[in-house]
Amino acid sequence: MQLSSIGRRIAAGALAVMAATLGLLVLERPTPASAHGSVTDPPSRNYGCWARWGSDFQNPRMADTDPMCAQAWQANPNTMWNWNGLYREGVAGNHQAAIPDGQLCSGGRTQNGFYASLDTVGPWVAATKPDKFTLTLTDQAQHGADYLLIYITKQGFDPATQPLTWSNLELVQRTGRYAPAGQYQAQVDAGTRTGRHVIYTIWQASHLDQSYYLCSDVIFTGQGGGTSPSVSPSASKSPSKSPSPSVPPSASVPGAACTAAYTKSSEWNGGFGGNVTVTAGASISTWTVKMTFANGQTVTSFWNANLTTSGATVTATNAAYNGRLSPGQSTSFGFNGTWSGTNSPPALTCSAA
Repeated sequence: MQLSSIGRRIAAGALAVMAATLGLLVLERPTPASAHGSVTDPPSRNYGCWARWGSDFQNPRMADTDPMCAQAWQANPNTMWNWNGLYREGVAGNHQAAIPDGQLCSGGRTQNGFYASLDTVGPWVAATKPDKFTLTLTDQAQHGADYLLIYITKQGFDPATQPLTWSNLELVQRTGRYAPAGQYQAQVDAGTRTGRHVIYTIWQASHLDQSYYLCSDVIFTGQGGGTSPSVSPSASKSPSKSPSPSVPPSASVPGAACTAAYTKSSEWNGGFGGNVTVTAGASISTWTVKMTFANGQTVTSFWNANLTTSGATVTATNAAYNGRLSPGQSTSFGFNGTWSGTNSPPALTCSAA
């Protein structure tokens, strides 16, 4: 009995030490990697998890409102923190041979299965998109791109219940080369697809034989988007030209230096994603967009811009790589936020210099 009591005290002490250690690990927020990149609109699975929860990773609501990100976090938190490192080297363009069915979203369990949780079948949070939309890939390291291969799942495939395989995909676009820049955009036509789908993007970086494999979950509305023809890849470090916004600009003044148009890209219980397209009316080198929310919404994370908040107004200024625009040229930034009750669009103003 005495030995049993001692054993219990030792075990209790060990658990206390373990709990304290785990507590320190949870409270210490890892620093995301600052290189490479990913598809940021519509967000790749691990980028979306980081964008929604990177600044709120201790919130227990993640398990209830975003269970696929929660299981990825539990499997390996670095899947989220290192959202920009999902690549493998030496594939030499033979992607289907290198990536087995059921492992497409993890790049064939690249890097010793670092991203394996992204292959998990289930209801990943999906961005809402029209049939014609702009895909944005953010390249933090400015590697450039030999090409982007953009696939979309065939109508009838259900990514919430079926593993992703090559036979489920249809190649809808292969782009040309992109010169090194902060982001690359491609105009994508999903055809007559409706409902939930996966967009599978292969980014072949130019600096060496490095291939990125990126799954983005979307819900197609069946509505047409922009009608501009496809834009060829950028030949300089300026952002690629985007089509006209798919909704009328919220701030549109004839002769203005810039206009801004807001779209809600996704929405879930207590949270939402937004995207703002900035279009230059004249040649500009910097831009500022002010968004005023009427329903108490708050911004929790953002990308492709610098954001500050004062009361109900959020001010966005260009990043270092997307401020300089020619007349008619566009760029975009995105953010995630919280809402309660009503989630009406913000009032926008755009100014530029």
